[in-house]
Amino acid sequence: MTAVSPARQVAFETIRAVHESDAYANLLLPRAIARAQLSTADAGLATELTYGTLRRQGTYDAVVGIAAERSIHDIDPPVLDALRLGVHQLLSTRVASHAAVNESVELARGAGGRAAAGFANAVLRRVSRENPGDWLARIEQGARSDDERLGLTTSHPVWVVRAFRRALAAEGRADELDALLAADNASPRVTMTALPGLADVPDDAQRTPFSPVGFRLAGGDPEGIITASGGTLRVQDEGSQLAALALARAVPVVPGERWLDLCAGPGGKTAMLAAEALAHGATLDANEVAHARAGLVRQAVAGVPLAVEVTEQDGRERAAEAAGEYDRVLVDAPCTGLGALRRRPEARWRKAPSDVPDLAALQGELLRAAVTAIKPGGIVAYVTCSPHLAETTTVVAELRRELGDAIEELDARAVVRAVSHAEPDLPPQADGSGRAQLWPHRHNTDAMSISLLRKR
Repeated sequence: MTAVSPARQVAFETIRAVHESDAYANLLLPRAIARAQLSTADAGLATELTYGTLRRQGTYDAVVGIAAERSIHDIDPPVLDALRLGVHQLLSTRVASHAAVNESVELARGAGGRAAAGFANAVLRRVSRENPGDWLARIEQGARSDDERLGLTTSHPVWVVRAFRRALAAEGRADELDALLAADNASPRVTMTALPGLADVPDDAQRTPFSPVGFRLAGGDPEGIITASGGTLRVQDEGSQLAALALARAVPVVPGERWLDLCAGPGGKTAMLAAEALAHGATLDANEVAHARAGLVRQAVAGVPLAVEVTEQDGRERAAEAAGEYDRVLVDAPCTGLGALRRRPEARWRKAPSDVPDLAALQGELLRAAVTAIKPGGIVAYVTCSPHLAETTTVVAELRRELGDAIEELDARAVVRAVSHAEPDLPPQADGSGRAQLWPHRHNTDAMSISLLRKR
């Protein structure tokens, strides 16, 4: 019997937890690496194996189905995860074939016994006999449509491919679809922020192109400088930074303003708003309906010397109770998360088209409640980490139709450009709205949608 390396064991257990318990790899994997006391090299391998396998799962399932000559739905889930992990090593890494096969077979043996090990050995040896290009060609031959071919080869559900195409077409950029799908499958670099007024970008760091407080380290684990800074230097996607800054800097702040982060968990944007509020004499409240995430919000703002009250209510109820009290409200709405597939690759397999209508209804209710909570002249930032038009354009358009002249839309693209170092490429939307849409392939950020609305 072959011993399974600690890195592969950690990767396999993380992938199992993602599929079995709906765990999030980006939260679970660091803890698993620390618990296993992996070396730096093994931690890097475990990370690549975990994220790579999850990102390319759709493609690998197609390969396994062909090699096994059966539907993947007929394979025991733990054995299927061992096969996915093995196929990833064979087709997308430089891991030696014998190591990829032998250790994956042992993982299958542990999950399903001798018969599972024999089955996994046969499947993986078939996979190893052909190169990645040959397998992609075989997958393409079995596709029933161009969209299915694209989905299988880029490992995206077909409905996501179509949603991305429509969102890009709304900017006149449908020809960027291939680049977007490729960007979703690339490992993102860690992006950090220096909370404005509380920390400076380190001298040896590389500044991000757009956010004035964003940077990337040359290498190494960022945990050391995060701890040393007391949380004023922190990990945060550049798109999230720009979303928070767009609300804070859309118009000049009048001292004494009251701000609210309505759906605050896990608290990254809350911390940015708290720093901005502190610098300009405003106050900030936060709300998060989920108790565990509310705890993360409190941790996130702990490094900002500003008293931030964190309530734990349904955002719709919280906003209704505060009618006309706030000058600025952030609605970072629950969404499909299709804009963060680089960092949360499993999200593409967890949502379905049937989830979108319920999410869009909730988003509309939260946005409507946020407008109720602002004073005349107040501003709401409606933000989703999704480019899906039903979650972005449609939600805002329905609210504007409902409220008519009571509300106006600001030019979020102009605001994002104004707060940025360099001018991001933000083409107009087909619907004539002022919405700003960021993209992984174009801006190297999450696909963050930002709309700014002001009560007349």
